[in-house]
Amino acid sequence: MTSRKPVAFVLIPGAGGSAWYWHRVVPLLQSEQHEALAVDLPGDDERASLDDYADIVVRAIGTRANVVLVAQSLGGFIAPLVCARSPSVRMLVFLNAMIPLPGERGRDWWANTGAVNARMAAAKRRGYSAKFDQDTYFLHDVPKEVLRDGAAHVREQSESIFEYQCRFDTWPDVPIRVVAGADDRFFPLEFQRRIARDRLQKEVDVLPGGHLVALANPPGVVTLLRTVAGEQE
Repeated sequence: MTSRKPVAFVLIPGAGGSAWYWHRVVPLLQSEQHEALAVDLPGDDERASLDDYADIVVRAIGTRANVVLVAQSLGGFIAPLVCARSPSVRMLVFLNAMIPLPGERGRDWWANTGAVNARMAAAKRRGYSAKFDQDTYFLHDVPKEVLRDGAAHVREQSESIFEYQCRFDTWPDVPIRVVAGADDRFFPLEFQRRIARDRLQKEVDVLPGGHLVALANPPGVVTLLRTVAGEQE
């Protein structure tokens, strides 16, 4: 990527809202002379809304220009709200993310997309348990030393956030990319491909790793982010 217009990667975490999720990605981006900012969100606060989350991200962006906004999992419900509030976003990247429709509630997304049925069908095909547990669906490919360090950073996600509508009118007029982990068991690759096509008319960029791919394969995430951002220079 050229240095003509410095890029700021602003990274939205998934459920729980912990910026720690990105802690293996941030220094790799910084080592390549990019700015990287992982946003911490009050995921365990029952009073916080999607708009509150979005406002926190917008404040973090501040006066930065040429922002590549990256949204992980539940962060997909925050990203379009940020884009509507901040003119600095020049690219949106969904990473193993929930992709909402305008006005959709998080609680409805699961049935609207068939996410649970897709997860269970993939489990049956691939031979692991269809009953959800974090070890099987989130942690199966995350290094043990990362898991040990992460215990202090994990927060429970408030259920109230799924009651809020994702209030945006249309997708931003910027490039949108959808990135999926080939080994994601929570949102299986074939499911993510279908949702990206149905809701964004986009194909998916695939990289090795499960749902928490930024913890499992940070070099792969950084390489892909650098590549897709560089295509817009």
